[in-house]
Amino acid sequence: MEFKKFDYLCKLFHYQNTMVKTKILYVSQEVMPYFPENEMSFVSRFLPQFIQEKGKEIRTFMPRFGLISERRYQLHEVIRLSGMNIIINESDHPLIIKVASIQQARLQIYFIENEEYFHRKFTFYDEDGNFFEDNDERALFYAKGVVETVRKLRWAPDIVHCHGWFSALTPILIKTVMNEDPYFSKSKIVFSVYNDDFKDTLELKLKNKIKKLGVGDKDLKLLEDPNYENVVKSAIQFSDGIIKGSKEINPELEKYIIESKKPFLENYDMDNYIETINDFYNLLLTPPTDD
Repeated sequence: MEFKKFDYLCKLFHYQNTMVKTKILYVSQEVMPYFPENEMSFVSRFLPQFIQEKGKEIRTFMPRFGLISERRYQLHEVIRLSGMNIIINESDHPLIIKVASIQQARLQIYFIENEEYFHRKFTFYDEDGNFFEDNDERALFYAKGVVETVRKLRWAPDIVHCHGWFSALTPILIKTVMNEDPYFSKSKIVFSVYNDDFKDTLELKLKNKIKKLGVGDKDLKLLEDPNYENVVKSAIQFSDGIIKGSKEINPELEKYIIESKKPFLENYDMDNYIETINDFYNLLLTPPTDD
């Protein structure tokens, strides 16, 4: 009788575990319809929707750049999540969280907002084509803002899927500063590399700014020269799996990915990309065997 009771409890425990939804956090720099359609904004819009329809639980974040109309897209502030200050380079920067819904997809998009960093009417370059001098701090604020908001949601993602170079500082924060945090300690990081090169260099003091958040020198070697290749290489270094998001990406980065020997999903067929990426997630979440 006791054995039957033990067997029943084991089966119940297994059943309850299998019913727990996998949680996927999407961190993107561009999402349709808030940005024009391109490889990144299209996938960032539709991948979360269809992964959610497969039974996984999702959250999607992007920066609230000033060109995104609050009125047109009916953004509203989430008071319970706003009100934090993010310290960047020893200065406090208020974090505002806004949300919008894509009704036909039953999808919510969380926006990271800060007046100093994101209210300008351009993304990464000014009207004269000059790369913003504070793009390093903007990217760092975005990464830190996402992490702190997810913690405030009390939501522990199984997969964190980052899209584009502007999200590239997220992996290093999660795998170093947050590596023992209960909400991120078990998260697998996926980074999608796109053809989104910038020719300029981020502020050379970026390394020191990240170091002040608690990241050690040995983890910051690549960011001593924070050009596009090194910023993305750093994201790859701290990711568990890499996806080739564009048909053509920077050759140096493709070589770096291959040499890393990390799980690598090469550019997928858009006819079945949902299944392909979903299988990639499942592969990363499958415990290794002793074989």
